[in-house]
Amino acid sequence: MNEAIRNMLESYDLGTKDSAVHAVREVLQETALLGLWRSRFFEHAAFYGGTALRILHGLDRFSEDLDFTLLRPMPDFSLSPYLAALTRELEAMGFKTTAESVQKGRASAIHSAFLKAGTREVLIAISAGERLAASIPHNQMLKIRLEVDTAPPGHFETETRFLFQPIPFSVRTCSLPDLFAGKMHAVLCRAWKNRVKGRDWYDFVWFITNHPTLHLRHLEERMRQSGDWSGADALTETAFRDLLRARIEWLDVEKARSEVLPFLRNSDSVSVWSKEFFHAAAERIQV
Repeated sequence: MNEAIRNMLESYDLGTKDSAVHAVREVLQETALLGLWRSRFFEHAAFYGGTALRILHGLDRFSEDLDFTLLRPMPDFSLSPYLAALTRELEAMGFKTTAESVQKGRASAIHSAFLKAGTREVLIAISAGERLAASIPHNQMLKIRLEVDTAPPGHFETETRFLFQPIPFSVRTCSLPDLFAGKMHAVLCRAWKNRVKGRDWYDFVWFITNHPTLHLRHLEERMRQSGDWSGADALTETAFRDLLRARIEWLDVEKARSEVLPFLRNSDSVSVWSKEFFHAAAERIQV
């Protein structure tokens, strides 16, 4: 096993199949970020979303995807050169992976790709144990989705954060108030019909506990882009809070709790969830 990868895995519990898969997923994610840094991707884009919170700010839940926004609209942007850099980086660390762009049936500003590796193979690569690896079907794939918004909503700021494994490198990311705005856009506007993404609500609680300041103008820009806010009037704090109260009343708390549990080490952190809890949490937001 590569020594840098060995050091990265020291903080993880590899004793069960789920914990080992979560661990290797995060190692792949951070190594992919290194590949993007080497290819100068962060001169054009910023990291955001749940995985950015997990890797850069210590969010205590596992996350699956790598989400990015370009710093300015680039209609001719292509992910392909960066995907090649990702696979080279991962192969240098001992992981056999493929990266494939997603061909969408209709035009979209979101460019997507999947980073794929055989789950059994990556567990063997990190010396997780033959018995554990043997419990994984031969054809099971570990997938990490990458998404890049090529027509980003305006009025957001970025900052540079540093990671120190596998080697020291830097990552451009959105500022925390703008990350919070992005998360609130998901909470208020995600169109999942009868499904509920409990991870959005878990991250909402993380923000109001750790970084409760919200950039309202960036939230408005996101809502205008998605068609959830229109007209000449600006999104005011009062209007935002009214929308959030209505969304909390709509929420199926049990479905939200069930959806997020597989991504948590400690299920007790969501045992207090209720509509009353989320209303109380909402009062802590600083606009």
